[in-house]
Amino acid sequence: MPNCGRSDSAARCNSRRVRATIALVSIAIAGQVSAQGSNGAQLFKEAEAREATLRAEIDTRKAGAPASPLLDRARTLVGAYQDISRLLPASPYSDDALWHAGMLAADAFWEFGQPEDRSTALRLLKTLGTRHPTSPLVKQASPQLDRLNAAKVAVEAPPPKQPAVMLKAIRREALPGAVRVTLELGGEAAYHDEQIDGPSRVFIDLENTRPVEALTDATRAFPDDLVRQIRVGHPVGTRTRVVLDLAGAVPHTIYALYNPYRVVIDFARQAVAPAAGGAVAAPGAPSVPSEPRPNGRGGFSLSRQLGLGVARIVIDPGHGGHDPGAMTDGLSEADLVLDVALRLEKLLAKQPGVEVVLTRRANVFVPLEERTAMANRAGADLFLSIHANASEDEGVRGIETYFLNFAPNPAAEAIAARENAASARTMRQLPDIVKAIALNNKLDESRDFASLLQSAMMERLKRANKRVKDLGVKQAPFVVLVGATMPSVLAEIAFLTNHQEATLLRGGTYRQQIAEALFNGVMRYQRSLKAATQTIASQ
Repeated sequence: MPNCGRSDSAARCNSRRVRATIALVSIAIAGQVSAQGSNGAQLFKEAEAREATLRAEIDTRKAGAPASPLLDRARTLVGAYQDISRLLPASPYSDDALWHAGMLAADAFWEFGQPEDRSTALRLLKTLGTRHPTSPLVKQASPQLDRLNAAKVAVEAPPPKQPAVMLKAIRREALPGAVRVTLELGGEAAYHDEQIDGPSRVFIDLENTRPVEALTDATRAFPDDLVRQIRVGHPVGTRTRVVLDLAGAVPHTIYALYNPYRVVIDFARQAVAPAAGGAVAAPGAPSVPSEPRPNGRGGFSLSRQLGLGVARIVIDPGHGGHDPGAMTDGLSEADLVLDVALRLEKLLAKQPGVEVVLTRRANVFVPLEERTAMANRAGADLFLSIHANASEDEGVRGIETYFLNFAPNPAAEAIAARENAASARTMRQLPDIVKAIALNNKLDESRDFASLLQSAMMERLKRANKRVKDLGVKQAPFVVLVGATMPSVLAEIAFLTNHQEATLLRGGTYRQQIAEALFNGVMRYQRSLKAATQTIASQ
């Protein structure tokens, strides 16, 4: 190690020691490579073991502990991984070493907030794609590069400092069918969430946020439940991380609520079930592509031209919380549509390759604008909002399905006005809303989805409700559909104000039939959209 003179500052001395350490590691690696030839297994395993130890120390770092020793060790290890990749370019560990180096540099950036670690991570992850273009790790690097690039503006041109928002409380509630964790803050704060496996956990990064003293470095365990433990990390810069350790892979929904501002995470108690039944395809069985179908207007939208399918579906049970929606004799629209949505989720979960996200799993209020924002953040392929209708005329009955467009008649205007009553938008946003509707680039696909959903509901429900009336497919400017980047519709499944339909809706049998009808509509749209690949089952 270099000698540090009296005139050297502590920082300069530490820097020399770090560079010397990296050089020694490189020399050691080079010596071992010459001795072991192309076998890098031992070197790679040793580096992995050092990384596991380092990450454990970072995760358990106490409040007030200096960050520089851990950051120096992380950078040294990044250099060691780079040397493994450089000195063993033909080994199977070369791409793994680059991946580990890039991810460790990225995590160092997120943990300690130094721009140079971000630059290192970007360089290494890009090198991975250049040097090993066929490696499966290249695909995994893509979202990491996107996130690091998105942080560029914040790093290179930081916004004016604002007072930090306080993380005031964390609450955990056991609800029917879900576990809810609520992060209560002193004001609005941007957040980013990710779910990670091995072990399974969800972390939420709260920007420009600091925990109150009682929550700083706090840990609370909940044995034998979905959420096993809640941890609050030590603030890094202006960011606070909350980690939720899970019992396993659990679907979750995250959204923001206001007055006071809260970030709410709901975890479903029932894990997604595997598909049951059906023929099992033999490995390597041939696949037969079916013919894609044109849309309702006889053409092929860009989605159909590209052969895009439906894998992730967001189901939006309307209303909730202080907004019960339509009501009749103790039966509320909010409770009804949530029950139908949960039933629909169970049906969709049995379909291989289909993932379901709910905008709410309990009787809570979620702003209309936040619902489509959740779908956009989730990268959804389809958005289905479920509602129940109401009318001053108790004789009005039936089902109808809407897609986003301008209302063509007074009846559609009235429905839109009722469903939009909970919107937080103001008059100054009217031009943006009009523009979003006018430039609706998913209009044809939403119309087709609405048509197939409406016909599926009629076919299924008329068997149980002979008096059901087909009110057709309509269009209206529903706020809950504005801004969705995927085909989106709003289904009005019945009239609560009609005595006969309200009586049917009180029973679980009819609700299940509605869920099955909606399921049939979603599956029909999925089959019509994509040139589906059908695997021939073994005999």
